[in-house]
Amino acid sequence: MLYLTLKALISGILIAAASEIAKRYPGFGALVASLPLVSVLGMIWLWRDKPDPRTMAAHAGATFWYVLPSLPMFLLIPALLRHGAPFWVSLVAGCVLTIALYSAMTWAAPRLGIEL
Repeated sequence: MLYLTLKALISGILIAAASEIAKRYPGFGALVASLPLVSVLGMIWLWRDKPDPRTMAAHAGATFWYVLPSLPMFLLIPALLRHGAPFWVSLVAGCVLTIALYSAMTWAAPRLGIEL
């Protein structure tokens, strides 16, 4: 239980740090948020729990393919905000788009020979 708490604490600190930095320096906060810290931490935790190269390779490869459908959200949200849409509407629209694209990736990947 201590290990799980430690993982959650470290992960939460990184998210909090990114949002606090963004309050003063939006661009730098975005840089910190865009770093694949969650992915790297996830790989560290996975390797510690199950040090298997095949599992890690599968995880890292699938992470790449799942990052791609999340990227359009970061174009849609600012576009909607710049056109006067409320924040929550923009955020929900971005999340709905991402869910749809994740679903499309999950459906299309095996048909394209991509292992997720």
